[in-house]
Amino acid sequence: MKKLYLDSVDVNTTFQVLKLKVKLNMKVALYFRISTLNQSNDTQKAILVDYAQRNGYEYDLYEEVESSRKTRPVKQQLLAKLRAGEYSGVYIYKLDRWARSSTELILEVTELYNKGVGFVSLSDQLDFSSATGKLMFQMLSCFAEFERSLISDRTKAALQRKKELGVQLGRRPGSKDTKKRETKNYKLREMRKRKAIDESKGIFKPLEEYIL
Repeated sequence: MKKLYLDSVDVNTTFQVLKLKVKLNMKVALYFRISTLNQSNDTQKAILVDYAQRNGYEYDLYEEVESSRKTRPVKQQLLAKLRAGEYSGVYIYKLDRWARSSTELILEVTELYNKGVGFVSLSDQLDFSSATGKLMFQMLSCFAEFERSLISDRTKAALQRKKELGVQLGRRPGSKDTKKRETKNYKLREMRKRKAIDESKGIFKPLEEYIL
């Protein structure tokens, strides 16, 4: 798959301006995720493989079996290889097969785009390196930010209402769980520190991946 980088073009998006360069003869990754309740992956795999073969792409397959765990080991392995530049792009069947939330999708696709890695969803007919894909990505970013704002507003309103009703917030002073809370708060601070360090290096991952 060819990767194109924009050169000296003003792009009114959240993406960084990239230099024009074409990388040839690089593999693409085909990622598909199946549920443990429905083991059929033939449709996803067949569509992805057919597309890659018709376009003459060399490819590797990444199959994820969904479980109750929050982490997806196959996806994390693939992300590490994408960050290392082992693939020129990643192809998926559908957006909901890649990310569980719009926030997760925005962070990861932004990181890959900034590294010059293509991201294509065949079923949704989205190529985030195209003009239409960039527009869709901006819309998703806006919705994700709107969603975060709504959650924050609802949380603040609920806390304020409890205060007005005289409800004591948090645990009572002297609780036996004080040490547990302190340990939990320490771990959370460390997780956030590690996340901030990674983001300063251009690596974006959900906070839960930093669980100590």
